[in-house]
Amino acid sequence: GSLEIMDIILKISPWISVVGLCFSLTHQINFFLGHMTDLINTEKDLVVSLKDYIKAEESKLEQIKKWAEKLDQLTDTATKDPEGFLGHPVNAFKLMKRLNTEWGELESLVLKDMSDGFISNMTIQRQFFPNDEDQTGAAKALLRLQDTYNLDTDTLSRGNLPGVKHKSFLTAEDCFELGKIAYTEADYYHTELWMEQALKQLDEGEVSSADKVYILDYLSYAVYQQGDLGKAMALTRRLLELDPEHQRANGNMKYFEYIMAKEKEANKSSTDSEDQQEKETEVKKKDYLPERRKYEMLCRGEGLKMTPRRQKRLFCRYYDGNRNPRYILGPVKQEDEWDKPRIVRFLDIISDEEIETVKELAKPRLSRATVHDPETGKLTTAHYRVSKSAWLSGYESPVVSRINTRIQDLTGLDVSTAEELQVANYGVGGQYEPHFDFARKDEPDAFKELGTGNRIATWLFYMSDVSAGGATVFPEVGASVWPRKGTAVFWYNLFPSGEGDYSTRHAACPVLVGNKWVSNKWLHERGQEFRRPCTLSELD
Repeated sequence: GSLEIMDIILKISPWISVVGLCFSLTHQINFFLGHMTDLINTEKDLVVSLKDYIKAEESKLEQIKKWAEKLDQLTDTATKDPEGFLGHPVNAFKLMKRLNTEWGELESLVLKDMSDGFISNMTIQRQFFPNDEDQTGAAKALLRLQDTYNLDTDTLSRGNLPGVKHKSFLTAEDCFELGKIAYTEADYYHTELWMEQALKQLDEGEVSSADKVYILDYLSYAVYQQGDLGKAMALTRRLLELDPEHQRANGNMKYFEYIMAKEKEANKSSTDSEDQQEKETEVKKKDYLPERRKYEMLCRGEGLKMTPRRQKRLFCRYYDGNRNPRYILGPVKQEDEWDKPRIVRFLDIISDEEIETVKELAKPRLSRATVHDPETGKLTTAHYRVSKSAWLSGYESPVVSRINTRIQDLTGLDVSTAEELQVANYGVGGQYEPHFDFARKDEPDAFKELGTGNRIATWLFYMSDVSAGGATVFPEVGASVWPRKGTAVFWYNLFPSGEGDYSTRHAACPVLVGNKWVSNKWLHERGQEFRRPCTLSELD
């Protein structure tokens, strides 16, 4: 039987979205670093407001308590000798006053709502709160991190991640919620993992509002959906031990026994059984494409290693931009990251002050990025590109202008036809799946509106260090480039002939711990005719 599921939780130009070429978060969360830090402050304000409400309630109760204690003593005396007590004219007057006036005032005090300030603050702040979609997106991000970095549920639940500053853990109830979200996506593999983790934490004695019956209900069904009938029956038996009258479990148990009996009657050969078991085990594994497996391996630092002979061809050097006057006396540090395609890294190429300026300029403009939907022809959001990006022009800040000039001097390419400097931020789980920066032959109109030709090259600044994850990887060739604050990497997307270099297909790995700021400059073909001329060889 099926489970009854509870409800859970740029400025951007059209031509950019045609090829979807900006870094992003794969999860559906709409709150990125800038907004997330705002939410932290919002929650702090709400805590202060809540404490004020508690103080008001305590003050109110203190007044009521004092009045009750005073009346308790008074009525004790009065009830022992009512006639004698009322024989005193003052006592008679005060009794009339209390019952006519003071008890009414007490009633008003008891009925007085001290929560107005707190509720009002909550109402104002609620418009900025995440919604169910955001919560679901954050959960999906955790599941993707789990897959990409081969994290077992216990490691993730206990918060044992590399480079964490503020360790946190998931409760059994949190694990249950993750399992439910996976279930709603028909992702029975992760449903099983997280329901088992919730059950494990409850079995270890964790005090929680999570109910083992509910957990076993989801878990047994998820296991059954993956073909493990024996385990599904064992889990259902355990559920029935806790709740013998559970209607769905009793129905499922009868159905499982019926299926099991049919299988025995079929009297399958042992070979067939082994084949079936292998198929069932295979169902549990994510059916990733080979590129996906390469991408995840590279993200974990398990990529192909260069041969010693190739490694010897990579050098580090002081680079003067081919005798550029600005760098003859003060060359920059440059090192080779990869040979084919040639990827170079510039060190100490952007200062901390420049980084802060770029970030401050970008933060107010960060907005949800969109992609071009080929079916409707309209801009839309997509799971593989859910980010906030901003575009900075050299006209608005001398810092941005200086950065553009620096890129031109060191690449030898004309930046006047380049796109504006794009700034992007990734929070935890932030990634962008494998893509090309250039438009392929089947996208002839990708940059038509610009009138500057295809994207000839990519310059990428790393504006923060990342505690764990966040590498830029090239699955076609096995290269991994790791973020280092203050550095930049550069590569050509096109051969001198203008043909696209398909080995430059790349991706941004999910941020496991920390956050990642990058800015990139896409340089175009127009203006480079004499700066990077084509050769006489058709192969180049």
